[in-house]
Amino acid sequence: MNTKPKITVSSLDLARLEKMIGNLQYNPPPSLDDLVNELARADILAPKDIPSNVVTMNSTVKFKVTSSNKEFSLTLVYPQDSDGSPDKISILAPVGSALLGLSEGEQIEWPKPGGGQLQVEIIEVIYQPERAGEMHL
Repeated sequence: MNTKPKITVSSLDLARLEKMIGNLQYNPPPSLDDLVNELARADILAPKDIPSNVVTMNSTVKFKVTSSNKEFSLTLVYPQDSDGSPDKISILAPVGSALLGLSEGEQIEWPKPGGGQLQVEIIEVIYQPERAGEMHL
């Protein structure tokens, strides 16, 4: 995909992510630039104004691999909450930063183990903190 879809990020997620980025400045992971670039192009909204179909931090998202129609779900988490479980993905993983701010129906390219790319479509935002009324620090 040559053009990146428009993304929306909550002001609360942005504040938390900027604090995390500041804490990583002396030992940045290789993927930090990708996250910074994504945040720089995002539309920022108050948490109460985030559409219910947008992937925010701590959202659980159902995906489909378009070539196989195989479906799976992941929760987008902060690095400290990434405990190695297969159902969580850190915002610092390349795919994690690519997911932030996308909406249902949008597609991204997902790196395959061993190289190459898969086309992945977001089917549903199963859980979103903002939709659930969890908009506090």
